[in-house]
Amino acid sequence: MQLYKSLVRPRLEYCIQAWRPYLKKDINVLERVQKRATKLISGLSEMGYEERLKILGLTTLETRRLRGDLIEVFKILKGYENIDQEMFFDMSQSNLRGHSLKLNKKRVRLDVAKFSFSNRVVNEWNILDEEIISGCSLAGFKRKLDRHLRDKRG
Repeated sequence: MQLYKSLVRPRLEYCIQAWRPYLKKDINVLERVQKRATKLISGLSEMGYEERLKILGLTTLETRRLRGDLIEVFKILKGYENIDQEMFFDMSQSNLRGHSLKLNKKRVRLDVAKFSFSNRVVNEWNILDEEIISGCSLAGFKRKLDRHLRDKRG
């Protein structure tokens, strides 16, 4: 497991904010690598994939990609990155529902724009609770986000 975490998984997650697979077949190809790696551990090969992940304390690669995207949004919106947030995001002016950093989703036609970073994270970001995004530290946000993803996605 240590070899997988240090050598294989970083390659599967390299640059996920810039390029992230959106076709089911591409997602399955990446996920199959983790499925196979967890089967190689003695005593776990007969168990189901979700059960193996739970025992090993891992999440699916799709959940890790989502986590990386949401952390990057937090860093951009809170000023941790030296990036103009208006270049990526359109802030919502409505305070009716959700939290104070709610984003508007841009209307796009092409898949290139539809699955780009600044468009694919909007829905997931907007469903986060105010208590998750209200923290000012990155470590606190990661801790609350991990708890949220574990409760919502398993």
